[in-house]
Amino acid sequence: MTRADPDLQTCRALVVDANVTSRSTLVGMLREMGVGVVNQCARTVDARRLLEHRMYDVVICEQYFDQQAMNGQELLDELRRSQLLPFSTVFVMVTGEATYAKVAEAAESALDSYLLKPHNAEALRERVRQARHRKRVLKPIFDAIEQGRLDDATVHCMARFDSRGEFWLYAARIGAELLLRLNRHDDARAVFEAIRATRALPWARLGIARAEMEGGTPHQARRTLENLISANTGFADAYDVMGRVQVEQGDLGQALATYRRACEITPASITRLQKLGTLGFFVGEWPEAMKALERAMVTGLSSKMFDAESLLLLALMRFDSSDPRAFQRVAGNLDHLVEKNPDSRRLTRMRDMLNVLRALGERRIGVVVERIRDLAGEIRDEDFDFEAATNLIALLSLLGRTEVQLPQAEDWFRDIALRFCVSKAAVDLLTAATRGDETTQGLIAAAYQAITTAAEQAMNHSIKGAPDAAVRTLIGQGRKTLNAKLLELAAKVLQRYESRIPDHAELRAEVEGMLEQHCAKGTRISLNDNGRSPGGLALRLDRVVKVESSAGRTRLDAVNDAGDADGLGAPPTASAA
Repeated sequence: MTRADPDLQTCRALVVDANVTSRSTLVGMLREMGVGVVNQCARTVDARRLLEHRMYDVVICEQYFDQQAMNGQELLDELRRSQLLPFSTVFVMVTGEATYAKVAEAAESALDSYLLKPHNAEALRERVRQARHRKRVLKPIFDAIEQGRLDDATVHCMARFDSRGEFWLYAARIGAELLLRLNRHDDARAVFEAIRATRALPWARLGIARAEMEGGTPHQARRTLENLISANTGFADAYDVMGRVQVEQGDLGQALATYRRACEITPASITRLQKLGTLGFFVGEWPEAMKALERAMVTGLSSKMFDAESLLLLALMRFDSSDPRAFQRVAGNLDHLVEKNPDSRRLTRMRDMLNVLRALGERRIGVVVERIRDLAGEIRDEDFDFEAATNLIALLSLLGRTEVQLPQAEDWFRDIALRFCVSKAAVDLLTAATRGDETTQGLIAAAYQAITTAAEQAMNHSIKGAPDAAVRTLIGQGRKTLNAKLLELAAKVLQRYESRIPDHAELRAEVEGMLEQHCAKGTRISLNDNGRSPGGLALRLDRVVKVESSAGRTRLDAVNDAGDADGLGAPPTASAA
């Protein structure tokens, strides 16, 4: 009989295996090793839900699952990509294959170990022991992260990397991730470059691309990604980052093709299905968009990875396609989420939009007009973000194709455009939301030109030696439009000409206040933004500090980065051994 390990007595383990005999054997081995609590499940979808809602010290997962949407590798990729697997969790994959390709694939997913079949209790013990040893060696790093001391954690990582100490490569990857979180993009890129020079690892090259993108050089990031994808056509994370770069560059058609390819590689990925469906909605590929979002809804509605925006877009398409039964089904799911989270303004705004469509379907035109005016009255609210803007434009454009008369619609479109035309990508997405309405598209284009002209006029003041006038002009226009581009430009001029602007401190405080209050996301545009960076490692923490974001989404700061943003996940069920 295997001797119990005292170190494992407080551990919680999860065994994921479709074969009841193999699963029972692994459970028995873990118990004999001294693991305190062992849960088990037969399906990867159940494992994903368990790992979303509970912390496990050890996960033993079978690689292959016949007739299931995900295999073990895809489960691990999904958890890591969605920031739901903390560093402290030991993940051991059980497989009958020992090829180099499979081992390399596992290493890319930050897998702790492989357990090759046939195996025995001693082999399992050794794999778990080795993995937990690494966790102990790197404990100072994990402790600093859990306590929110990200700078200290970075110092520990870099010290181990520089000295090439035990597990230096793993520490370097954590350190580079932390540097990105700390907005030290150049430092992060330097670490990824050093790793790549030592070992030609795809995730290091992906890290370089992420640092280039975050550092404001998307064209360079795109070239890096093109080379990476060319050499690693099955590296799904690279497609995630490429899609984001393409969206930010306004290349929506190419981004759609990129997300389509990512979904082909990982057909069970909830997050990628939502990206594909959302972008399909904007570019007008509605059959593909509905198919992707329906699949995401069916497979992931109770998952933390599922975002309610998918339901709203799906409902808009179902209503416009004259499919009342499908519309009511989707709308009912959104109603359920609102009931569970009544304090989320983001969700209640989505429900309010669906209620407009319900009233329209029932021919209650007066109610439609009243409710749409209420929604339009929020355009300057703090929590009215780019997502809300595109949703309202889509709804107004849909109503414009009916008998509903909205004389103020042009004013509403203009106010939205003046606030959110911050980049070419933003203009392209706002324009796409109109579904070909030329009048509205003209209003958006004119608003973007007005913002560009205001910025150019202000900068002319600066060039002519009057930075004070430039700042005041930008602040005035920023106050009027709430446009992040103008306010960020004002902040840059203030920083550059601080010594030449007498009341720069007061002006800086005013600009920063408006940015924080009305432009929390700045000029960054993204789809289904859940705060998780594609291609990044999980930095999951335990202390919970909730902060209400401008989007009405509960953000977890320096805490559980994988937290349930709107509390949408339902507690899963699983058998306990």
